[in-house]
Amino acid sequence: MKTNTDDLRLPPQTKFIIGNEACERFSYYGMIAILTLYMVRVLGMSEAEATGVMHTFKAAVYFLPLAGAWLADRWLGRYWTILSLSFFYCLGHGVLAVSEGSTGGLYLGLALIAVGAGGIKPCVSAFVGDQLASVQERALLKAYSLFYWSINFGSFFAFGLIPTIRENYGYSWAFGIPGIAMAMATFIFWLGTRHYVRVPPRRGAQAAGFLRVFLHAWARRRTRRPGQSFFDVATGRFSREEVEGARAVAGILGIFATVPVFWALFDQTHSTWVLQGEKMTPVTLLAFGVDPAGRGWMVPFIKLLCTETAPGQFALVLNSERMQTLNPLLVMLLIPVFTAWLYPASEKLGFKPTALRRMSVGMVLGATSFVVCGWLQVRMDRGESLSIAWQMMPYLILTAGEVMVSATGLEFAFAQAPPSLKSTIMSLWLLTFAVGNYLVVVVTRVNTTFVKASGAAAFFFYAALLFVVGGIFIWTALRYRERQFGVASGTPSQG
Repeated sequence: MKTNTDDLRLPPQTKFIIGNEACERFSYYGMIAILTLYMVRVLGMSEAEATGVMHTFKAAVYFLPLAGAWLADRWLGRYWTILSLSFFYCLGHGVLAVSEGSTGGLYLGLALIAVGAGGIKPCVSAFVGDQLASVQERALLKAYSLFYWSINFGSFFAFGLIPTIRENYGYSWAFGIPGIAMAMATFIFWLGTRHYVRVPPRRGAQAAGFLRVFLHAWARRRTRRPGQSFFDVATGRFSREEVEGARAVAGILGIFATVPVFWALFDQTHSTWVLQGEKMTPVTLLAFGVDPAGRGWMVPFIKLLCTETAPGQFALVLNSERMQTLNPLLVMLLIPVFTAWLYPASEKLGFKPTALRRMSVGMVLGATSFVVCGWLQVRMDRGESLSIAWQMMPYLILTAGEVMVSATGLEFAFAQAPPSLKSTIMSLWLLTFAVGNYLVVVVTRVNTTFVKASGAAAFFFYAALLFVVGGIFIWTALRYRERQFGVASGTPSQG
């Protein structure tokens, strides 16, 4: 009989995938941490242009998983897709590192990174599942918990270290170090090659997906008889299971429809929030000196964490770029707090924290965080000099919202999707991130051209937008009818 320890034992190859993910996320977020100010300071872009480029790039990263999933499922398989596209990823970092000051180098480097990061994104989390087909459910949840932590572990150190490297060694090294980390990620993944379970690509006949059933029903929508629903007309061509699966996906899409607006606000922590923080006063957390004659050998290591303010003098400074470390740190703290305390406590008080209720609260928290940003901006516009520490307040509120939306969204989607369409749902969930980033680009251009709102007005506009959309989400959630397709396996979050 198996013991509890046996139930929690993971296949040895999972450590290679989790190590790969931590290094890959370090490389991605390390580049993201310095990208906005690089475009403004070095390339001379306006704040609106830099915001547009940032979110166009991130939209591509979250759109390309559709192509990566298709390539893996139909041609290369997940292993070879991850390994081959990782080389594009490394090359993109290399281009950024050697082309400092070049706008063309920026676009080429970001394009290569988007192909690599976006292409492997749906494959890595699914590859974890491939290794765990024979383990107990508790081990599955443990594996995905470690996977999620590795994402935030990598991003925490990226936001903490790369801005300091940029201050002490310049942008070439600051872009180069993430490239080295991505090369390490690729090497770690390759090390596990002989241990992996590889699911071959499926080139044969497949069960009808959502799109085929939907298009068939749409083409014959005028042939519906009284009492028939939209999808009922597809039962003549497709099996009942395929039709019910498509119906379930349509319901989930209704829930997903408003989520991109949340991501449109959330991802501005890497653009408009950085630009706001740049106008705040940095906080010196630690200052000290090093005797070059006695301990000069320590200087290169100290420069990885601290800014050299004068020869032999160093300081650990909390600035707009380094403030981004707060999000992954808070995620790692809040998830166990919410799971072990907040959700059980709310249930004891008579409020059952269902997935849709948690997501509804998360949407409201996201809007509230932008109200706080607007309030801070009002104070600065009046001439107040604010410490960067004030940004901790909106970061805490927004991260709490992120945990409730992001960590819950896939839980809801996987539980509600039929088994044959779970990969489709994964791609559609990632697509909400792409649409959210594209919305930032569109709204920024509309604002720059027509509305011309700036400062606090822009933050309040985004807050009002998400309050309205959050209301629509809540209305949709109240009308949603849950389906039962069996318990889904453990689900990873985004990062």
